Amino acid sequence: MAGNMLDNRGGGDGGWSFPAIHPEGRRFGLIAIAISLAVLLVLDWELLGWPMLALSAGVFAFFRDPERAVPQGSDLLLSPADGRITQIAEVEWPRELAAVPGLATGPVWRVSIFMSVFDVHINRAPIAGSLRDMIYMPGEFANADLDKASERNERQHMIIERGDGTVVALTQIAGLIARRIVPFVKNGDILAAGQRIGLIRFGSRVDVYLPAGTQPAVLMGQKTVAGETVLAHIGQSRLIEGIAL
Repeated sequence: MAGNMLDNRGGGDGGWSFPAIHPEGRRFGLIAIAISLAVLLVLDWELLGWPMLALSAGVFAFFRDPERAVPQGSDLLLSPADGRITQIAEVEWPRELAAVPGLATGPVWRVSIFMSVFDVHINRAPIAGSLRDMIYMPGEFANADLDKASERNERQHMIIERGDGTVVALTQIAGLIARRIVPFVKNGDILAAGQRIGLIRFGSRVDVYLPAGTQPAVLMGQKTVAGETVLAHIGQSRLIEGIAL
């Protein structure tokens, strides 16, 4: 129900419903349906038309935009993307970020989240703060799961600074199928943790660079939910272990 408030005391309607479709995707879905119906009804190519119609439903599903329960805490660094963690490594800064004031010097922890075409593709702010800078870099469209994609693929960096000076950088990376990075925000915007900040069309990757003195609180292969999964506790460094089932 539109406008219905949910809370942790049992208030609101918890029934299942179709998630909202982000406006960015509605036109793509309608275009896909129109082409499918033309193939099916005008050209009478049923063998092709029915699969295309099913694919049209997939286009709408790609742009789904479910609500999220954003955890509260000044030390929390949240996942900006739905997907699977495919890389956790100490790395040097990308060349375009190496000289940005306020970022930690030397190697930093980078957590990479790969988004398949089946994941929600709305990206969200990992922390609350001011969007200090956005840096767009043209590049290739290689497989976003490769390590070299961080420096070769088309990408967009976002640098978010909290009131206490803590800075978190994230990078939206285009891939083989993803051909456009769409921001919802601009330089100087004040962001809330978990706020929608953009999307990458049709499968790709997001890198998160952790602040100094902070280590990941997630594991390789773990599934993440944008705006809900805690990637790290800012200022905390401790070993995290899990069991592969």
